[in-house]
Amino acid sequence: MEASITLKKVGKLIGDKTILASLSFGVERGSLVAIIGDNEAGKSMLLKVISGIEYQEFGQVFINGLDAQKRRQEVMSSIGFVSHELDLDPWLTLEQNIQFMGMLYGIDTETINTRMVQLARELHIIPFLKRMVEDISPGIVKKGMVIRAMIHDPDILILDEPTDGLDPNQKHLVRKLITEMSSHKAIIISTHILEEVDAVCTRAMIISNGKMIIDKSPKDLLKEGKQHNATLDDVFRNLTVESDVSNNA
Repeated sequence: MEASITLKKVGKLIGDKTILASLSFGVERGSLVAIIGDNEAGKSMLLKVISGIEYQEFGQVFINGLDAQKRRQEVMSSIGFVSHELDLDPWLTLEQNIQFMGMLYGIDTETINTRMVQLARELHIIPFLKRMVEDISPGIVKKGMVIRAMIHDPDILILDEPTDGLDPNQKHLVRKLITEMSSHKAIIISTHILEEVDAVCTRAMIISNGKMIIDKSPKDLLKEGKQHNATLDDVFRNLTVESDVSNNA
């Protein structure tokens, strides 16, 4: 199966600092992949490069076989992106934010509203659609951002910490929706919640200092941990510490 997302030796610099270092991997439709790393690992930058929000200095990104830099307009319509930062317009209602994104993709109003209501019902936020974003809790805003990313029914979802700041029930609803979507989409999420990786992801990539240090299924990572009576958190910490030591050697 041809990968929906393909990176070939992708590198990103900010000034003279290397943020991403020669990353190469593919993600197929039907996959739900977790990008794991600490706050300085480069997770958010990697997702922005894949989504076309940032450009890489080196290498190539292909989306559905198209070069993401050369065919930007075509590629962007295939991607739904949720930022870690809350970025809805506070002076619009939740539904206006979502509708505006749908209109940017040329979707008719009836289709936008049908999809919006369906997704809002699944995430239990129907009562908040007509409220101003500035008057809504961050957790509800984050769920609105998830709906906005899905409103044009993209082939690919890129989600940066999609459940960060949500209460346990809200996390369950978002995870359930993402899992359902993963059967027919390629999905990448970044997360620091390792139970989330084990619960919903089919594959886990750990990056440290912009480099890929492991690419395995969560079950394989857990098997490694059980051999040493360690949790998934322990495995992550051990791997990132080993990477830091080798980089500083």
